[in-house]
Amino acid sequence: MEILIRKLFNKSKEYMLLILLLIISLSIIPQNNNPEIRKIKTYAFATFAIFGNLIESTSSLFCSDDELIELRKENAELMLAVNSLREYALENSELKKILSFKLTSNYDLIPSTIVSKNISNTQGAYIINSGFKDNISKSMPVINEKGLIGIISEASADFALVQTLTNSSLRISATIPRSNVNGIVRWDGSHLIMQNIPTTADINKGDRVVTSVLSTIFPPSIPVGLVVKKESNISGLLSNVTIKPFVDVYSVKNVFVLESVESTQIDSLELNLLSK
Repeated sequence: MEILIRKLFNKSKEYMLLILLLIISLSIIPQNNNPEIRKIKTYAFATFAIFGNLIESTSSLFCSDDELIELRKENAELMLAVNSLREYALENSELKKILSFKLTSNYDLIPSTIVSKNISNTQGAYIINSGFKDNISKSMPVINEKGLIGIISEASADFALVQTLTNSSLRISATIPRSNVNGIVRWDGSHLIMQNIPTTADINKGDRVVTSVLSTIFPPSIPVGLVVKKESNISGLLSNVTIKPFVDVYSVKNVFVLESVESTQIDSLELNLLSK
């Protein structure tokens, strides 16, 4: 084997030396600004371009314009298919979490999918593909496996309108279980806040905020969010508590509606009270 390698080396060493010298020459030429060398570089690049164009033209002889268009179309379709598969994978992961939540929940849950979103600074809303044919009615809470999303504000036969946490007209009776502080949570256009809490109230960053037992609309202890900041107002007697919601209302796709309305009259009164 060693003898064979030596024979091959002896036969091809001149070619190897020539290739090595060519590589060295080509690496040195771009660094030389001599006028004659620049002419050589120009001719070399032009020759390379001509040969490249000829090769491309020759290859196109074996593939018509229609075939090229068809190949591009297939590539575009494959790209869309790949993106769809990625989307299905993400949705499958979300649905698994939702199914797991439903199996461990003690409430009657109506699964639904968001078909339209209107997320503005003050009027966050969804349209879901379930309505009163699915036993959905006004004032039913809307959640997912992470926590509270909003409330049903209107319902038709097959669809329903959801006011989300980012809707400034929605008011939520909430509590901080660690210190038993109660208040009304609302969206101020940029943050979810609990308003007019006494400055002396025991509230720390990271405290959980959940729906209150005082509410007849929302079942108690549905997770709302975490306290991120507490700020006193001008008087110094009251504070506003900023809350980070557990649910990102911008990315939600699948939701549950809770069949939890027990008294339509009481719920109607509370809805009117909280909307003021």
